[in-house]
Amino acid sequence: MKAKSLQDLAGIRDQIAERERVAREQAAKRAESQRRSDAERNLFQRAAGKVERLPHHGRVHHPPEPVAPIPAQRQLDDQRVLQESISDEFDASTLLETDDALSFRRPGVGIDVARKLRRGFWSIQSEIDLHGLRRDDAREALATFLREAVRHGLRCVRVVHGKGLGSPGKTPVLKGKVHSWLVQKSEVLAFVQARGDEGGAGAVVVLLVPT
Repeated sequence: MKAKSLQDLAGIRDQIAERERVAREQAAKRAESQRRSDAERNLFQRAAGKVERLPHHGRVHHPPEPVAPIPAQRQLDDQRVLQESISDEFDASTLLETDDALSFRRPGVGIDVARKLRRGFWSIQSEIDLHGLRRDDAREALATFLREAVRHGLRCVRVVHGKGLGSPGKTPVLKGKVHSWLVQKSEVLAFVQARGDEGGAGAVVVLLVPT
């Protein structure tokens, strides 16, 4: 600043004095703020007491295990098995044709289907031998066999249940059960007693639903 008169000098002096006053006020405010901060910090330290760093525990932090996905397909498969379950109490005798070669055909299936099945119109593509198995094991094995046969597109299969020659009283233990189980399975369209060269009274030939 350059003064040209005493009046200008007085004005410069007033400006300098005002700047100094403002600077002092700002310095005082900063000092007050610092004092309050120190006081609050000291207050916490007095309240908390002496603080020491915790020793290193040496443990490794492992992230939480991800939640296992819901086995939806397995649940659906289990539900399907329950829906397809077969009962030992079901009486299939009233649904079988009372001829020499007991046969079954589902409602809506023509009588010629059983006749063709008996004559070997469809070739046997696979078979399962159940004789010698316990009843529960035979029932489960038959259900699995039929389900897999349909899944692979088979149309005609043979189920061997035995003639019961080795059982007490020489009666076929599984024969009636197999007939009952087959009638209850939705995969089965029809079945007939096998011809002599296919197992005769110890087996049935089964026609499955097309895929």
